[in-house]
Amino acid sequence: MHWLVIIFACVAIDLRSEDWKLVWSDEFDGGQLDYNKWSVEVNSFGGGNNELQLYTDRPKNVRVENGKLIIEAHKDNHNIQGTQREYSSARLRTKHRGDWLYGRIEVRAKLPLGRGIWPAIWMLPTDEKYGTWAASGEIDIMELVGHKPSEYLGSLQYGGKWPNNRHTRKDYKLAKGTFGDNFHTFAFEWEKGEVRWYVDGIHWQTQKRWSTEGAKFPAPFDQRFHLILNVAVGGNLPGPPTSATRFPVQMDVDWVRVYQRK
Repeated sequence: MHWLVIIFACVAIDLRSEDWKLVWSDEFDGGQLDYNKWSVEVNSFGGGNNELQLYTDRPKNVRVENGKLIIEAHKDNHNIQGTQREYSSARLRTKHRGDWLYGRIEVRAKLPLGRGIWPAIWMLPTDEKYGTWAASGEIDIMELVGHKPSEYLGSLQYGGKWPNNRHTRKDYKLAKGTFGDNFHTFAFEWEKGEVRWYVDGIHWQTQKRWSTEGAKFPAPFDQRFHLILNVAVGGNLPGPPTSATRFPVQMDVDWVRVYQRK
């Protein structure tokens, strides 16, 4: 696994720049999920990360209420597709409903916490032009490891197909409080040859170096990607829950907005 040095600066900016035009959004103001914008995955695959949950489309795990999208993880021994697991949760994606090449993605959310809890806001390639993961890339706008409630990770995955993948990653830490105390706005700006991370209007990371096998820079981040929202339980990054982890836990999403250059 290779690590690159990432130069970043914490600079306050105005995310309402007149250079950007809103092209896609969901304010979750209706009484139910808009399936013209989202699909809900149902599987017991463990997300490719040895995760411990089932992903379901039950209202218990995913719903819209009081102007918020709720993704809720339970310890309930649910059974789907002939598989029973101790935990259940939900994972939504915009694939073939919202796919973008370049832009700014903003998600305002309050995050679940606790050991073994792994909420994420991220993107995958819609077409996998350069091959399977991670040759065609992955964009991690926000990943929070639940036992580190005041910090989150922003990263790119690229390089060759697994296990020849690489990544560059940095973390952002709040000066006080946790990401479960209040809503925070997580934003990601993606342009040709450069990507930037923001939280609550603070620019805290820029990346300009990556690669993929068999194609020139800025591949693989020169193709359309779609957005994913999920709460995983367990897995390679956070490890399993413990007896101290309280369920249910939920990620509340106030809105999702996608902008592109005018």
